Amino acid sequence: MNRTTMLVVCALALALCAGSVWAQEPADTLKVDYFANANTAGAPDGTVRVTNPNTGGGNVCASIFVFDANQEMSECCSCLETPDGLQTFSVNSNLTYNPLTGVILTGGLIKIVSTTTIGGVCPLPTKFTPVAAVRAWATHIQNVSYTETETASQDATLSSAEVTRLEKECSSINTVGSGSGVCSCGPGE
Repeated sequence: MNRTTMLVVCALALALCAGSVWAQEPADTLKVDYFANANTAGAPDGTVRVTNPNTGGGNVCASIFVFDANQEMSECCSCLETPDGLQTFSVNSNLTYNPLTGVILTGGLIKIVSTTTIGGVCPLPTKFTPVAAVRAWATHIQNVSYTETETASQDATLSSAEVTRLEKECSSINTVGSGSGVCSCGPGE
């Protein structure tokens, strides 16, 4: 191979690698966490803390989806996150208090998608545009002793299929729930 051909091959390889990196979903778009021993007598209330470090350049929404232990969406909501603000959600009072089925949750999964605002507000996330921004942490109430631990929520890849599924399930909650299945925003914003 001559030098020109080698440079062209290297440039193409670099372009392909760079293209694949840019095609990946950005970090800080989807956060995943769990909750345990919620709404349990004698157990403390768990918390989820969400902040917007302003990497998206302004206000964003924390679109929240709460799933029960059977992998069914129980509640959804969207809360405004201002730059450098901190919002604290009570697992018992904000995220599991108003389940679609009326069955109070004790354990499950929480997904938080960082999304753009619509007209400056955060409507129920039945249609949304993901944007990299939010960070989240949660306390976990451990079994038996009910001791609390706190960890950062985990980053996960957000696929277009998952966006569609979350939108449809939240839309269904909005349609059939008559107000049930809508979580509430925590204090701080």
